[in-house]
Amino acid sequence: MLLHKGETLFRQGESGPLYHVRKGLLKIVRVHEDGNPFLMNIIVSDEIIPHHSLVSPNAYHGTAIALVTCEIDVIPPNEWYQAVGQDPEKSREIALLLQDKLRMMQQRIDQLTQITPLDKIMKLQQWLEKLIFPALLTDVLTQDEIGQLVGLRRETVNRILRSQSSRLPAGPKNS
Repeated sequence: MLLHKGETLFRQGESGPLYHVRKGLLKIVRVHEDGNPFLMNIIVSDEIIPHHSLVSPNAYHGTAIALVTCEIDVIPPNEWYQAVGQDPEKSREIALLLQDKLRMMQQRIDQLTQITPLDKIMKLQQWLEKLIFPALLTDVLTQDEIGQLVGLRRETVNRILRSQSSRLPAGPKNS
């Protein structure tokens, strides 16, 4: 299936199949009880999601929205979970998928532990640039979402992007 930028793959609280992101980039947004959305995760090519349902089914923890055009395969749950129970190689596949995600999350923690706000944004830019080039960071994420990913307020992100416009082009205006 083809999912275009801005389209939703699944919604928080729903239940359904797993998905293999053959190509693309998705954001996982969780809406809190007060109605405020929070960007929780970035999903990249070759991931199978949702991660928390790789071994047993569970409702979607957040809403998956395409950041760029994505090629997605639907994985029928009955086939997947039957294979998990019968094929030892499937357990190895799941372990490798989770290992890759853990390594990605370690990179994200490295971004968060940078001392200066500029360093945090530069690390995020360097990581995402590999996935979205020639697009820019601000082509796929709003300033608020950038702030959520690196632990900064939107105003701080805006100030840094403006001051570093030659290194971090501001791209289209963000909310």
